[in-house]
Amino acid sequence: MTTISNETTVGDGIDNIEGHPTPELPATLSTTPAKKRKRGLSRWLPPVLVFLGIVVVWYIISLFVLDPHLRFLLPLPQDILFKGFLDPLSFNALIVALYQTIIVAMLGLAIAIVIGVIWAIAMSQAKWVERSLFPYAVILQCIPILALVPLIGFWFGYEFPSRVLVCVMIALFPMVNNTLFGLQSVDKGHKELFKLQGASRWTTLGKLSLPAALPAIFAGMRISAGLAVVGAIVGDQFFRRGTPGLGILISNYSSRLQGEQLFATIITAALFGVVVFWLFGLLGRRAVGKWYDFT
Repeated sequence: MTTISNETTVGDGIDNIEGHPTPELPATLSTTPAKKRKRGLSRWLPPVLVFLGIVVVWYIISLFVLDPHLRFLLPLPQDILFKGFLDPLSFNALIVALYQTIIVAMLGLAIAIVIGVIWAIAMSQAKWVERSLFPYAVILQCIPILALVPLIGFWFGYEFPSRVLVCVMIALFPMVNNTLFGLQSVDKGHKELFKLQGASRWTTLGKLSLPAALPAIFAGMRISAGLAVVGAIVGDQFFRRGTPGLGILISNYSSRLQGEQLFATIITAALFGVVVFWLFGLLGRRAVGKWYDFT
C-alpha cells in the first residue's frame, strides 16, 4: 500500500512537472528585453536631457539677455543650421576645411603613435634609458606649444609639414606615458615564468609585455586622437599657407564677426574630435574587449 502510494505520488509529480512548466522561466525570459531597454534608456537619456537643457539656456540667453545687435555672439541654433551648414558657400568651405584638417590630424596622430610606442619600448628595456629620455617627454608636454609655433615656422616653413609637426608634438606625450605605464605594469610572476623558460628579451616583449600593455596603449590613442584634432586646428591658425583647414575658417569668421558660420565650424571641429575619440574606443574594444573591460 505504501509503495503503491509512493509510486503514484512520484508519477503524479512527474506528470505535473511535465504538464505544468514552472512559471518563473517565462517571466525571466520576458524581463530580459525589458532590462536591456531600461539599460539603454538609462545610458542615453541623461545626455539627451542635458543637451535639451543647454539648448533651452541657449535660447534664453540669445533672445532675452543679449541685445539684438550683439546676437552674433550667440546666434540662434536655427540660424547656425541655415547659414552655417545649409548655405551652399559655407557648406562647401566647411567640407574642404574639414578634409584638410582630417589629413593633418590623422597623419600627425599616426606619427605620434609610432614614435610614442618606440620611445616607450626603449625606456621599458633599461632604467638608465628611462632616466635619460623620460624627462624630455615631460618637458615637451610642459612647453607651451604657442611659444614654439614661431620657431617651427622659421625652421620648417608655414605650410603642411609644420601643421603635422604641431599635431605630433601635442599628441606625443599621452602615447609615451600610457605605453610606458602599460609595459611596466606587467605581472612580475609572468615575467619570472618567461625567464624560467629561457625566453629572450624580445620574445618577452612581443608575447607578454606588448599584449599586456594593449589596454593602456589604446587608452593613450584615445587621448592623443583628441589632442591631434586640437593640434591641427592650432596649426591652421598660425600656418595660413596652403589649403585652409578648420582653424583658418575659425580665424576668418571671427575677424568678420560671422557668428553663425563661426559656431558651425566650431561644432564641426568638436564633432570630428568626438568621432575620432569614439573610433579609437571602438578599436580598443575590438582588440582587447574579449579579455579586458575596455571602457
